[in-house]
Amino acid sequence: MKVLSMLCCIMMLGGQLKAQEEALTIERCYTLARDNYPLIKQYDLIVRTNQYTVANAGKLYLPQLTVTGQASYQSQVINFSDVFPPIPGLHPPVLSKDQYKVQAEITQQIYDGGVTKLQQEASRANEKVQQQNLEVNLYAVRERVTQLYFSILLMDAQLQQNALRRADLQTAADKMKAALANGVAYRSNVDELLAEIVNADMMTTEFRANRKAYLKMLSTFINQPLNDSTVLTSPAATSPQQNINRPELALYDFQKKTYDVQERQLKSAYLPRLSAFLQGAYGRPTLNIVENNFGTWWMGGVRLNWSLGSLYSLKNNRQLMEINRRILEVNKQTFLFNTTLTMQQQQQDIDKYVALMEQDDDAIRLRSSVRKSAQAQLDNGVVTVHEYISQLNAENLAKQSRILHQLQWLQAQYNYKNTSGN
Repeated sequence: MKVLSMLCCIMMLGGQLKAQEEALTIERCYTLARDNYPLIKQYDLIVRTNQYTVANAGKLYLPQLTVTGQASYQSQVINFSDVFPPIPGLHPPVLSKDQYKVQAEITQQIYDGGVTKLQQEASRANEKVQQQNLEVNLYAVRERVTQLYFSILLMDAQLQQNALRRADLQTAADKMKAALANGVAYRSNVDELLAEIVNADMMTTEFRANRKAYLKMLSTFINQPLNDSTVLTSPAATSPQQNINRPELALYDFQKKTYDVQERQLKSAYLPRLSAFLQGAYGRPTLNIVENNFGTWWMGGVRLNWSLGSLYSLKNNRQLMEINRRILEVNKQTFLFNTTLTMQQQQQDIDKYVALMEQDDDAIRLRSSVRKSAQAQLDNGVVTVHEYISQLNAENLAKQSRILHQLQWLQAQYNYKNTSGN
């Protein structure tokens, strides 16, 4: 007996641990759904793309090698006889009209007006925008998970209430069968109660089918196997917070930073560029054109490039940048306005369900009193089975309404929580 008792305790403890393992919270579902959503795979791609872009921009300061080749034939060359007077014994060289050159040039950037640095900053800013935009899309998954989660909780609550209703019907049917055996009741009374039990079983089948469908969809979202034994923890009530912490706000801030970088890039466009170069070549003629022979030569120095063409459009581009900032601010304020309106409506829903639950409690108290009275009267043969079933259904309807309003109250709180981003 002691061994059997220990085995029973171990089995009960194992069952409790298994139930705890299978229990899910809504916050856990949010995390799993986020990790499983296909868009989350873009995070790594965005980071890797930015790394390559920043690295490529930094390579602009590495020495750049350029190789060119040219073979040409020209209609006219310098005639030294036209330049110098005839001198006995002096034969001026004659340049060939066919000329050849293979040249290699190494260029080292010294100063680029901040172009490389700003390109790297722009790439990093764009990475933040892409990541935060992805965060906004992932945040929308919370709403769908919330709907599925509370739909399953509603099915669980309705199954429990329907089981209580069926138990009351079964108790009444058992009593009616005993009365029928004693000849103080009609067969139709028993049949009517049994028919109502069948209706309760049909409702159980429907609730279970709905629960299974919701579980299947939730399982797809969170990529976890869920079955009929899966337990969902009822969320605790939350205190609504009026501040807004949605990921869209961070997205607006990151977009503003990209405009700041772009404005600095407008300035760098008209700054001078300074670089050092070294050229080496082989061909004909060389730098000493008098020889008119194939040979090598080299040249090194510093090169300055300063293009002021961007100044023509600088003013307009700055105005466009300012307009983009204003549009972004308008979008941000519009989002805050619409979100605030939604939160106000959701707060009204929360208050509404609180009032409805108080009315539900009053209705349940009264309906339960009437049902108990009808049950006693049924036992004494004062009321018919049909009248008792009507009172029982009325009590059940009041309890179902209470269950629905309580879950709607909790869901409204989590909708408010998701809307505010808290």
